[in-house]
Amino acid sequence: MKLLLFCPHFEPDLHAATGEVMSKLVHALADRGHHVDVVTSLPWYKGHDVDPDWRGRPWRIEKTPHGKIIRCWPFPVDKNNIPARALGFAGFTGLTTMLALRLSKPDVVMGMSPPIFLGDAAWTLAKRWKVPFVFNVQDIFPDVAVDLGALTNERVIAGAQRYERSMYRRADAVTVLSRDQAENVRAKLAAAESDPEKVHIIHNFADTDRVSVVDRNTDYRARHDLGQKTVVMYSGNVGLSQSFDLVEHAARHFADRPDVHFVINGEGAARGEVDAFAAELPNVTTADFVSREQISDALGTADLHLILLKAGLAQSSTPSKLYGILAAGRPVLASIDEGSEVSLTLDEGRCGRSVPPDDPSAFIAVLSEMLDDPVELAAMGGRAKTFVDQCLTPAAQAERFETLFSQLITERSSKES
Repeated sequence: MKLLLFCPHFEPDLHAATGEVMSKLVHALADRGHHVDVVTSLPWYKGHDVDPDWRGRPWRIEKTPHGKIIRCWPFPVDKNNIPARALGFAGFTGLTTMLALRLSKPDVVMGMSPPIFLGDAAWTLAKRWKVPFVFNVQDIFPDVAVDLGALTNERVIAGAQRYERSMYRRADAVTVLSRDQAENVRAKLAAAESDPEKVHIIHNFADTDRVSVVDRNTDYRARHDLGQKTVVMYSGNVGLSQSFDLVEHAARHFADRPDVHFVINGEGAARGEVDAFAAELPNVTTADFVSREQISDALGTADLHLILLKAGLAQSSTPSKLYGILAAGRPVLASIDEGSEVSLTLDEGRCGRSVPPDDPSAFIAVLSEMLDDPVELAAMGGRAKTFVDQCLTPAAQAERFETLFSQLITERSSKES
């Protein structure tokens, strides 16, 4: 098949989780014999500005073994300025649509959201070429922005919701990451009198080539003077979706335990808030993103990883960091909505525990239980790696996408004949 993929980030822009996911998916599809063209942004995520090595031109076109890559200026703006981000994404979408017209006709077009506007670019090209359009939803917009309080104007919210539903209706298939998201989108399609069965669950996966199990005595541990302490780590986007006050409460609770240390590794809109409380607590360390080559080293430093998602967000956002943690062979404590994809996965793989979101008492109680049983903690880590290797590889997920694409092509061919 000849495929066209629209996504906001692609290698080497790998500090964004979706950049890693889409890069691995493209290579896995190419390994299965497919030609894949990619339309994406110039690398910009880490500093929220285009990397210096990529400046000077508004777009670049590369030829690769799997197909062409068109990289466009991303119109980077402050993540906290929602209206400015919307305008920036709209400009990016217009530019990507124009440049993608230079490509030859594909068999299927897939657009990733967020930004939701990329779905429009993908739909426009799919309609022009009369091929199936797949809408790949990583986080559900505007639900996440509304739940976080970043979007409050009722008229704007109503308009965004209408636009969201129109994207679902126009898609030949909608892929989501979790059962929570599938329930969310199917309900919206049913309310709009559209087919809820077009929603398909295809999980993200762990990069088992890049993330591996390492000994806990890492260079990262030495660099941050962690010694033989039990390290509880949050690694990933330090954003508005996460409840970092739980780490603060736990760090204060464990202040008399010199053997326990908390690490928050990452960057984002909430980093200033995190740095502020970390400065007061000697058992909390904050650090910036590590390089791609150091991911295993950083993840392997932890004896226990945290996933912290605020209440109500699990139906619209699925933390992709889970899969990297499991690939590193480390257990997880998740503060997340009950019955969420993360909590179900941890139960299924017997590789961690979950507690209700935004509940410091419950969080500290379960954290204490886990830290007091290092033998079971290590066993959970072993089961995590086994679960990933059996269920969550790029090759397995590429096969699922391939099956969906083939089904859509056959259905369209039947309708046209």
